[in-house]
Amino acid sequence: MVLLSSVAAIVMATLVIIVRIKAAKKPATLRKIILPPIFMSTGSLMFLFPMFQVTPLQVIEAVSVGAIFSIFLIKTSQFEVRENEIYLKRSKAFIFILFGLLILRIILKSLLSATIDVGELSGMFYLLALGMIIPWRVAMFLSFKKLNDQLIQQPTI
Repeated sequence: MVLLSSVAAIVMATLVIIVRIKAAKKPATLRKIILPPIFMSTGSLMFLFPMFQVTPLQVIEAVSVGAIFSIFLIKTSQFEVRENEIYLKRSKAFIFILFGLLILRIILKSLLSATIDVGELSGMFYLLALGMIIPWRVAMFLSFKKLNDQLIQQPTI
């Protein structure tokens, strides 16, 4: 089960990188920034099933680790203005950070799976991912909004 979820994580990380590269070719929008965490939040329904329920301490641990990991994503997600549009800057570091976080996640999952039930561990890693994506997207939202406000206030020639 741990091996299968690790393979799935590698596939997802690869898809994220492909999506990120394609996204850098098109102007960013608030919708593209806000929707991913909203779509991901539907996964919270997993906690309706006892197998996936976690303790309050596990929630705090997972969300805290996710928030720490989000710092790396925030630092590599910068916007730039091109042709009076806002684009996400391509960052080579982002790819390495994403795969570094993935490797760390796989190592942690392998170590923790010996002591924590697979369902609980799945819930914790879901919370870790949510704890990572929400601060990252909030930071992107604020950065985009600031740059967009500057563009709006710029006089047109």
